[in-house]
Amino acid sequence: MREIEIFRTVMQTGSASKAARLLNVTQPAVSQSLRRLEEYAGIPLFQRLRGKLHPTQEAAALLNEVNRCFVGLDAIEHRLRSLRQFGVGRIRIACLPGLGIGFLPRVLKSMDLSERKMTVSLQIVGSRQVRERLIASESDIGLMADEVTLAGLEHSVFARYEGVVALPMGHPLASKSVLHPRDLARYPLIALNPEDAASQRLDGIFQDHGVRPDIIVETPYTISICEMVRQGLGVGIVNAVTAYDYLGRDVVLRRFSERLEYHCILAMPSGQPLTSFAQQLLSAMRVRLEADLTELRTALA
Repeated sequence: MREIEIFRTVMQTGSASKAARLLNVTQPAVSQSLRRLEEYAGIPLFQRLRGKLHPTQEAAALLNEVNRCFVGLDAIEHRLRSLRQFGVGRIRIACLPGLGIGFLPRVLKSMDLSERKMTVSLQIVGSRQVRERLIASESDIGLMADEVTLAGLEHSVFARYEGVVALPMGHPLASKSVLHPRDLARYPLIALNPEDAASQRLDGIFQDHGVRPDIIVETPYTISICEMVRQGLGVGIVNAVTAYDYLGRDVVLRRFSERLEYHCILAMPSGQPLTSFAQQLLSAMRVRLEADLTELRTALA
C-alpha cells in the first residue's frame, strides 16, 4: 500500500520531488518505491527522460483502479474523524429539498436534540446526490425520489402522496375548489424537469385529456415551483408535503381532479444497522407526515 500511495501522489502532483515534499520523504525514496512497484507489476509505469517522469498508458489505467480504492479509504477516514468528534451521538441525513426544507425541521423540533445530546447532520441535496452519499457511507438515512436507482442500498417506500395545484393569490382559478387538466392548460405552467418520474406521470394525464400545457419554466424541485407561483409566474402542481409548507403563505392551494402520485423512498447503506435514535426518528417522521397530510386535506376540503 505504501508503494501504491506514493505512485498515486506522483501521478497527482506530476513529479517525484513534489510527491516527496507532500509525503515528507526524500526524492530517492520516492524513486526507489516506484521502481519496486514496477518490478512487482512487471511493466514500466514511467518513462524517465531528462530526469523527469512521464507516465505510461499503463500507469494511467492503474491510476483509475487506485483512485477507486482510495475512495473507500477516504470514507473510512471520514467515518473515523466523525466518531472521534461526535461518537455515536450523531446521525447523518441526506434529503431531497421537498422534505428537507420544511418537513424534517418540524420533525427534528420534536426530538429534544439538546436534551438527548444528539447532533444531526442534515444535507439537503438532489436525489442522485442522496444516493451517492449513501453509497459512500457518508449518510445514515436518505430520502429521495423514485427515479433514482436503488442498487446497493436497503430501501422501502417512505410515503406516497398526491399532487396539489398551487396558484398565485387572486388567480382566476382560485374560485374553483377542484381543478382539471383543461383548466390548467389555459395558463402558464411551472413544471418539474422532464426526467422526473412525477413529471412524466403528469404528462400522461395531460395527454389522456387531450390537452397540451403551456410550460414556461422547468425546475428539479417542487419548492422552486411554489416560490415561482408566489411571484405570479404561473400555476403549478406540487407534492402534498411541499404544499403543506405553503399553507397561508400567499399561495392558493386547490385539489387536482386527477390522481398524480409522488413517491418518496427511504434508503440506507446496505448492512448498516440503525441506532435506537434513528429508529425513533423514523417513527417521528411517519407520525409527522400523517399529521401534515391530514391537516392539508382538511384545509383543501
